[in-house]
Amino acid sequence: MPIELKMPALSPTMEEGTLAKWLVKVGDEIRSGDIMAEIETDKATMEFEAVDEGTLAAVLVEEGTENVAVGAVIAMLAEDGEDVGDVSAPSAESAPAPTPATSTAAENGPAASPTARKLAEANGVDLSQIDGSGPKGKITKGDVEAAIGGGGAASVAGASPAPAPAPAPVPSAPGDRIVASPLAKRIAEQKGVDLSAVTGSGPNGRIVKADVENFEPGSAAAPAPSPAASAPAPATQPATEYDAPYETQKLNNVRKVIARRLTEAKQTVPHIYLTVDVRLDPLLKLRKELNSSLEADGVKLSVNDLIIKALARSLQREPQCNVSFQGDVMHQYSRQDVSVAVAAPSGLITPVIRDAGRKGLAEISTEMKELAGKARDGKLQPHEYQGGTVSLSNLGMFGTKQFDAVINPPQGMILAVGAGEQRPHVVDGALQVATVMSVTGSFDHRAIDGVDGAKLLDQFRNLIENPMGLVV
Repeated sequence: MPIELKMPALSPTMEEGTLAKWLVKVGDEIRSGDIMAEIETDKATMEFEAVDEGTLAAVLVEEGTENVAVGAVIAMLAEDGEDVGDVSAPSAESAPAPTPATSTAAENGPAASPTARKLAEANGVDLSQIDGSGPKGKITKGDVEAAIGGGGAASVAGASPAPAPAPAPVPSAPGDRIVASPLAKRIAEQKGVDLSAVTGSGPNGRIVKADVENFEPGSAAAPAPSPAASAPAPATQPATEYDAPYETQKLNNVRKVIARRLTEAKQTVPHIYLTVDVRLDPLLKLRKELNSSLEADGVKLSVNDLIIKALARSLQREPQCNVSFQGDVMHQYSRQDVSVAVAAPSGLITPVIRDAGRKGLAEISTEMKELAGKARDGKLQPHEYQGGTVSLSNLGMFGTKQFDAVINPPQGMILAVGAGEQRPHVVDGALQVATVMSVTGSFDHRAIDGVDGAKLLDQFRNLIENPMGLVV
């Protein structure tokens, strides 16, 4: 019996995804554990791993297809001993809703397997002129191949129409809307490739990942000018004389989740904000000394690495802030899992440093660099960004002096770190110029009282200004 392969839920918040790329083709033998496709989720691009074995009989969702619902059938797998050509499309209950054109073909055309129908369309064969050899007269792949081998539709029906050749893909003309998969767009942006000069090989001329990777400037043939293309494209005009010109950009899955969750946070979580100024000079001195001693090991600590450790150690000392509000109960965590905000091309994502309170600075630094790299490349796995008991957002490297961050539910707090800058500051009762940064904690007031938040920030300040507590 054929096996339906469905769009998986690769993250807790995933409702739909983009089938970025198929890594197998119809007819390939599939074994459990084989990587079959790359799927763009609401968090990252992830690999779709086979859990069944058989032969790939049909691909029902082409690569580059967006908004594929979780649970929709994306491919069919023939079991051992089963004829690939006899595998039919899934039932209406499990298949994605067909387009009007597909529905008409299914209702009015002869019964045929998806592979047979696809092969017939590619070779101009009229399925209505073929007698099917499958169950209940269903046309199989072998029937179509036999018709093609014997002269195609002309030999079957005695007619003489020549099959129309498939049109070659044409580069987009200037001013046309460029149709490309999200993955192709991202790669083009990273490589500086102009998508209007790329020839699309996907469905209906869609530009896919391989087109961008294989593109060489000057290799694409110049499109023949059409009356519409020969005239200069009109500039984007405002809706009214008062509006500025704009371009509409479709939200990616990550941005949709960010919008939904942060709107929920501001509407349902009562935030309380507490800010302290922290003198950085002792921490900067210790960091310089530690980096000198760790140079031989290839480890270079960042200020952010020490801040992660300081936050985790502060939570060890003030565990009443390491909580989440859960309706009629609260969860108090015994481990400090710090979610660290990282800016990725698709949007903000927060890889997690697990058990940061018990890890050394070198281990935190190495792990953070690896996770940040994966986040920017869209390669984080669910276990690397799910969970977390608190969050940290550091915008100091961009010169931001102070800001109030939005809590990431169901967590109970987030720490916002500003830039270290030279300011007048009282040190040991005397006014001096010191390197000072402003730190703001956003707390869920349902779970954390103001006094507990203040105690946590006081511990954090003491650890930064007396940083030997981070290494002992």
